[in-house]
Amino acid sequence: MKIFIIIVFTFLSVFSVFAQRQAEVIVTSTYLRKSPDSGAEKVQTVQKGEKITFEKTQDTDGWYYVSVSGRKVRGWIRKDTVRLVVNTAEPLVNQRARKVFSTPTPIANVTPTISPSLSPTNLPVEDEEVLHIETEEVSLNVRVVGNNNRPISNLNQSDFEVYEDNVLQPITSFTTTEVPIINALVIDNSRSLRSQLRKVIEAGKIIVDSNRPKDESTIVRFVSTDKIEVVQDFTTNKSSLNQALDNLFVEGGQTAIIDAVYLTAKKVEQYQNSQKKDDIKIRAIILVSDGDDRGSSYKEQQLFELLRQSNVQIYAVGFVNNLSKELDASGINRREKAKAFLTRLTQETGGKVYFPDSADELPQIASDISGELRTQYLISYTPTNETRDGTFRKIKVVIAEGANKEKRIAITRTGRTSASK
Repeated sequence: MKIFIIIVFTFLSVFSVFAQRQAEVIVTSTYLRKSPDSGAEKVQTVQKGEKITFEKTQDTDGWYYVSVSGRKVRGWIRKDTVRLVVNTAEPLVNQRARKVFSTPTPIANVTPTISPSLSPTNLPVEDEEVLHIETEEVSLNVRVVGNNNRPISNLNQSDFEVYEDNVLQPITSFTTTEVPIINALVIDNSRSLRSQLRKVIEAGKIIVDSNRPKDESTIVRFVSTDKIEVVQDFTTNKSSLNQALDNLFVEGGQTAIIDAVYLTAKKVEQYQNSQKKDDIKIRAIILVSDGDDRGSSYKEQQLFELLRQSNVQIYAVGFVNNLSKELDASGINRREKAKAFLTRLTQETGGKVYFPDSADELPQIASDISGELRTQYLISYTPTNETRDGTFRKIKVVIAEGANKEKRIAITRTGRTSASK
């Protein structure tokens, strides 16, 4: 009898200690449910910064039962959304030992890597130990244009509907106020753009000069894979950016557009992720090239897989007219292939492509791009499909018609890749 009492007392003591320990929620939002089932009724939403207490020592069928401090609410959270926070930060770029010139920082040609998936552990939870209750929140930059293709900037949240795989999604945040922009000017310096470079530099300066005080830009020049260089890192200093543009020069090499865009997209995302979580910025790449890739190490598929996991818009200016329309030995029309690549690049990311007939059109194009980046709606939603399987999900934004039945079109990225377990 005495042994039984000791065992019971010990169990209750362990349970009590476990139940009293807390963890901080580091997530935009997640759900508590009435029972351990994804289809069960939602109890309440848990917000970032709130603390939870574990109410049971063991998980049940992959779920934890918890309470939320200060709200007297309990519910179930999926086990695979709970992770210990560890430092998985990687270097921004791995730099080559060899530099083309002393000032710029070369970007390395590296193999894409995926951070290892972390599984929940059975280690005891210490007081104030930080856990990561991870749910996906999808952010969209949305441009809206009317019949005349001009931006519409006076809409409300009620005018928007967001669909993922044809299922209506609940909008969790909606911003119309202007937010800072971080953009990367990625400029082809191969010989194919020799005659346009002076005008390209002028257009780049128009974009730089349109930056607001909190906007940041970086300048990347590229030719071949071993000549992809950051000539000016992210800065708000317009003088430094314009000087970097003046230092651009043409040289020979097999144009590596895919590599340049891939590495720049990673750089933009990593830079944004290094900022405060609530420091919301529009991310954009402005690409100037003929679109004819001849020597990239990355494949198109790898590039688009990366872009589907990011929220970087791409605006492209394609000087394709100098490319041959004749079929090459493999039966490919280089001009049409370049146009198709640049068009896909911009459509899938919610950007825009321009095919100027002359470099004289560049100043107006630069002004248009600067204006479009400032007339966007920032929308976020938490997907109703909580399955973390790494699959592609189609995204569509629908806008209500105007007062006079005016057709309004929403332009955003075409989809995303869901997180994996």
